[in-house]
Amino acid sequence: MSMTNLIFLINQVFAILAIIHVVMDNRQPAKTMAWALVIYFIPIIGILAYIFFGVNTRRKRMVNRRSLDALSRSSLFKLVESRNTALPENQKPVIELFINQSLALPFYKNKVDFMTSGYQFFPALLSDIAAAKEHIHIDIYIFEDDALGQLVSDALIDKARQGVEVRIIYDDVGCWSVKNSFFRRMQNEGIQLTPFMPVRFPRLTSKANYRNHRKIIVIDGRIGYIGGMNIAVRYVNGGKKKKKQRQLGWRDTMVRVEGQGVYSMQRAFSVDWHFTSRVLLNDKRFYPPIEDNDFPECPVQTVTSGPSSPMPEIMQGYVDIIMNAKQYVYIETPYFLPTSIVLFALKTAASTGVDIRLLVPLHGDAWLTQWASRSYLREMVEAGIKVSLYKPAFLHSKMMVCDDCIATCGSTNIDFRSLESNFEANTFFYGREAACQLRDIYLADEQQSVDLTELPDRMQPGFAVALWESLTRLFSPLL
Repeated sequence: MSMTNLIFLINQVFAILAIIHVVMDNRQPAKTMAWALVIYFIPIIGILAYIFFGVNTRRKRMVNRRSLDALSRSSLFKLVESRNTALPENQKPVIELFINQSLALPFYKNKVDFMTSGYQFFPALLSDIAAAKEHIHIDIYIFEDDALGQLVSDALIDKARQGVEVRIIYDDVGCWSVKNSFFRRMQNEGIQLTPFMPVRFPRLTSKANYRNHRKIIVIDGRIGYIGGMNIAVRYVNGGKKKKKQRQLGWRDTMVRVEGQGVYSMQRAFSVDWHFTSRVLLNDKRFYPPIEDNDFPECPVQTVTSGPSSPMPEIMQGYVDIIMNAKQYVYIETPYFLPTSIVLFALKTAASTGVDIRLLVPLHGDAWLTQWASRSYLREMVEAGIKVSLYKPAFLHSKMMVCDDCIATCGSTNIDFRSLESNFEANTFFYGREAACQLRDIYLADEQQSVDLTELPDRMQPGFAVALWESLTRLFSPLL
């Protein structure tokens, strides 16, 4: 037997074993079929990809996260009696959904400021860091070693020297390109840093697939930030990856929260901190008394989801909001690879006359993802949904607003990875004022977009292009 035939035979044996493993995992049929295709038709690489990125550890290795989550709740329960429990009557079902699924507690009065540019977000963040007196907690996917990342790290080092406790969780895969010396410098200055699920061979297996995609910053337990921006210069000048992206820049959304709603962001950070460092932050000083009499009525609820949860809480919330919409639902997302249930909800709502609008970037940052999403976008148009493509920048914003009464902003994309595999965090806002602010942001972005129906090459692709779109769509559950 020749060496080539031997290698082929060995690959076939391992491919069959891997496919059996995929089938026995009882995941969604679409994802099972996608992995089976990758394993069988891409020799060796397909098997390695499944070993590194496809093995499901949701119930096996991370189930203990539920107990860690429960530990942090004790701190929040002590605050429940002091908070104002008056909540909007028409939003109670989705609020109760989040309470029942993940004990994400709502807080009534808060001041919220939405930021749509790095020129708004980073000066505000640096100002709040400079004013910090007790602690600074950062839970981030990417902390880039560039001009802006160095500016923020210098500010954090300065506060650490003043005695302020600084803790940072960064995602190991998100920061693969960042040199260890960047983090070591902060660590040597007294900043506590921990990577989220470090990926190191040979223990890389399956860890690379479950990433902490959250962007949460808490300062003194009184000010919180959440949204889609990482700490990177690309949100100011577009970065340096691709020429087109450098010219266009990145358009994203962050929200600054003051009030007791920050408690739930603190809780999310404390769970991740315990998960990565095995240290529990449940001291009362991390949840300082906050008088909310001066804050407007803006109920907020920060919800986390991830592969360790028994149910995909954020996706459940999205579906509940879409299915109960009466007038409109506007969505911004950089990637549109919806799960079957989200796709069904959007089509069903549109068929009842709800004004569903979807805004995605004209130019993406991941070519395979962009190709895979094209047929989904046409499917939306065919279902009566307005699809717009944002032109001025790469749209990285993740938000949804519905009926001038409920809105959400956070780290969750409308794709399989965010909705099922990543650790994500969104804050949900209940009430007219916050919802109308996000509605106006959406409409302003829509004014700078082109309707998908105005692009004939996208609406009526040739056979070869349509075939390629369909082939890439097969892999959407894995992207």
